[in-house]
Amino acid sequence: MASFRIPAEEYAARRARLMAAMGEGSIALVAAATERVRNHDVHYPFRQDSDFRYLTGFPEPDALAVLRPGHAEPYVLFCRPRDPLMEIWHGRRAGPAGAIERFGADAAYPLDELDQRLPELLEGVERVHYRYGADPALDTRVSGWISALRAKLRSGVHVPRELVNLDALLHAHRRVKSPAELEVMRSAGRISAAGHRRAMQVCRPGLNERRLEAEILHEFALAGAGWSYPAIVGGGDNACILHYTENDAELRDGDLVLIDAGCELDSYAGDITRTFPVNGRYSGPQRALYEVVLAAQHAAMAVVRPGMAWPDYHDAAVRVLTEGLISLGLLEGGVDERIADESYRRFYMHRTGHWLGMDVHDPCEYKDGADWTRLEAGMVLTVEPGLYVAPDAEGVDARFRGIGIRIEDDVAVTADGCEVLSAGVPTAIDDIEALMRDA
Repeated sequence: MASFRIPAEEYAARRARLMAAMGEGSIALVAAATERVRNHDVHYPFRQDSDFRYLTGFPEPDALAVLRPGHAEPYVLFCRPRDPLMEIWHGRRAGPAGAIERFGADAAYPLDELDQRLPELLEGVERVHYRYGADPALDTRVSGWISALRAKLRSGVHVPRELVNLDALLHAHRRVKSPAELEVMRSAGRISAAGHRRAMQVCRPGLNERRLEAEILHEFALAGAGWSYPAIVGGGDNACILHYTENDAELRDGDLVLIDAGCELDSYAGDITRTFPVNGRYSGPQRALYEVVLAAQHAAMAVVRPGMAWPDYHDAAVRVLTEGLISLGLLEGGVDERIADESYRRFYMHRTGHWLGMDVHDPCEYKDGADWTRLEAGMVLTVEPGLYVAPDAEGVDARFRGIGIRIEDDVAVTADGCEVLSAGVPTAIDDIEALMRDA
């Protein structure tokens, strides 16, 4: 299904902006994703390549977009042709005519004309912008098209002289979200939050972790969304495994459960983590660690505003976490000393966030040249401090062993601060306990 929450004019504006940045004498080749076999006669659910979707909105596999600044037909799309028999079995196709009428291509051709037409489109071009190395089969075809031109050098054909990786240029554009993108991400945040609220309300001792995952996915599906990454549902000390995905253990009375899950809506991701008591009540040690993590998240969010450098909000969270670890006796010494020697990393081993967008870890750069990226209005990131005390941690008060806590929200940078897109699910202890109690 095409994305109707992002208007066609925005896709056109994205292509125009990229082509302006490329300059004349350039061409960009952007490939769609292809279908992948899961097991005999069964494919994985198809998910379009994010860069291709960002520029075209075209939902089908096995397509190639060609962008040519300064040409009368700057946007050319190669796609699967209409095929009545294949469409009976596998669904409707747009075909070249649909690519023009519904998806804004200036010209479109069947895929089987690629080898015939690409050398012509590359002729006279100075620079080819392309994600080389991502698809060996396509790399081979691109080399073949350029070699076909090189064979005609004596007849005066101009062969491209530069092969430029498209990622840095395109991903710099993806880093700042448009109003339409932000609206989709607000919806993704609301749906993701609803899934977490549902899990909190259903949770009770004796359930399997998989049951909470199912409740969350059910809520996503009811809202017309899917998942943006495999959910993490870690009860007890499973929460100390950062990428735990087995989700098959029984939830025990007295334990916490950490859930990291987000929906995908129109190719845009939500990403939320909450940690709550299986029985609806935090114990004293759980409460003590949780309050440190929540204070760290508040400190980090207070830093998120235009002009701040990317690491600033991580540094703010680390200071609060380190202070808390010292006050609870998990670390000794001074705060500055423990930050400097990174002793805190025994209990907090990841960064405080990442870019968020069409990918749950949007592939945008974190530095501009040698300098850290400065935040701008429209950027979206996660804020996700945590503490993880391994069940076998030596020299640690036994009350804290096996407790893993992370609190993660999706945050959009605004003109004067930030907006929490995932605020629909509580983080405060009293609010979580009330939600679970009143279920």
